Amino acid sequence: MAKTGGLGDVAASLPAALANADVDIRLLMPAYPSALAQVRGLAVDRHFDDLAGFGQVDLLIGRTPKTDLRIWLVFCRRLFERPGGPYHDEYGAEWPDNLERFALLCQAAARVAEGLADWRPDVVHANDWHTGLIPSLLTTGSAATTPTLLTIHNASFQGDASLKQLRSFGVPLERLQRFGSGKLSFLSLGVQEARLLTAVSPTYAKEIQQAEFGHGLEDLFAARSRDLTGILNGVDYDVWDPRHDEHIAQSYDERKLAGKSACKATLLGELGLDGALRAPLLGIVSRLTLQKGLDLVLERIGDLIDAGARLAVLGQGDAKLERGFREQAARHPSRVAASLRYDEGLAHRIVAGADIFLMPSRFEPSGLNQMYSLRYGTVPVVAAVGGLADSVVDAGERGVAAGVTTGFRHDGSSAAAFSVAARKAIAMYADQPLWQALQRNGMRQDFSWTKSAQPYQRLYERLAPTKKL
Repeated sequence: MAKTGGLGDVAASLPAALANADVDIRLLMPAYPSALAQVRGLAVDRHFDDLAGFGQVDLLIGRTPKTDLRIWLVFCRRLFERPGGPYHDEYGAEWPDNLERFALLCQAAARVAEGLADWRPDVVHANDWHTGLIPSLLTTGSAATTPTLLTIHNASFQGDASLKQLRSFGVPLERLQRFGSGKLSFLSLGVQEARLLTAVSPTYAKEIQQAEFGHGLEDLFAARSRDLTGILNGVDYDVWDPRHDEHIAQSYDERKLAGKSACKATLLGELGLDGALRAPLLGIVSRLTLQKGLDLVLERIGDLIDAGARLAVLGQGDAKLERGFREQAARHPSRVAASLRYDEGLAHRIVAGADIFLMPSRFEPSGLNQMYSLRYGTVPVVAAVGGLADSVVDAGERGVAAGVTTGFRHDGSSAAAFSVAARKAIAMYADQPLWQALQRNGMRQDFSWTKSAQPYQRLYERLAPTKKL
């Protein structure tokens, strides 16, 4: 309905998994045009002539497509009825009133928590900085006893705000005074005020307590370490599974890998690469940013080509990185393909058709593509950070035979370390019986949302022990 990054995947998939576990869950999000077009049976549930100073606001109620969950959309024509995405206009510029837009979302959540929509939650689960004001807003009024859980998806985005702005958004003065002289932002307030916290992987929960990954909030995260749990994000296997993926040339599974070769041949033809099926094909599907470590790939792309590899890149982002991959594709037209755009179908075909998937991220709170690639028998080469460290096991050749090894990891964010790991993968690819055992190890892993939803449900029960959740 309105998706960007891992947060969008969590918002789409976790509630459905919780509902399947008999949790009575409702969703709340801004009434973006894309959401208005997709939510079924929309009707006005509540009208506010002036909600907390934001003007006229309607609380619309309907049901989500596919999952059929109850959802409220916060409709404010002035703040949400506009082209572009959730955070940026159609030209990529950040909306100047983003703080105001998400402050309204927080205020609407507080009203729902008070029971104004004929349903009152036992627990409010907030996600990332956009909802960081909710715990503070729920410290007063009739919902003051409602416990809150805040999930940190990416601590580098915090919603920085001034004291004056936060007061204008309705944050009680005593909550701001309690915060003291710390860095003021939606996220910092949420981290301080939420009853419990989660991060989107166990390793990331530890990393954000360090200066390298905490982005100025590491001391606050460390102070709340007892209340902070790392839960790895899950995968929607209804969408990402080679047994029934409508985007790929031929279905396959761990017992019958022949279909993967057909997917590779089709992908090579689609991208205009040479049809050498025995040459390892490396895949990248990513935002092209320095965070993703893709400058390391460009720096050592010669090593990969010299080792006999082909490379397929899909993504867009940093202009310098786009130019670098475009130049490499022009220099090596039969070895490197660069598709500098968003293309959901091609993303599936690269994950299915590639032999090796590259994710040399400098930080990666959870990551999803490495888990997609494991299910598709596309062996990941990843940096040992965040969710990549929690989902990819590098136990060497002996670990392959033992069923433990699922990919290759490298420490640090140096081009040399990345190149060593990638060339190890390329070398092992030459031993096809060993390689197929490695593929099957990865394909047997379970990163389903059904599994990831269980620890969330246990946290809800911890927050509301007398309720049936």
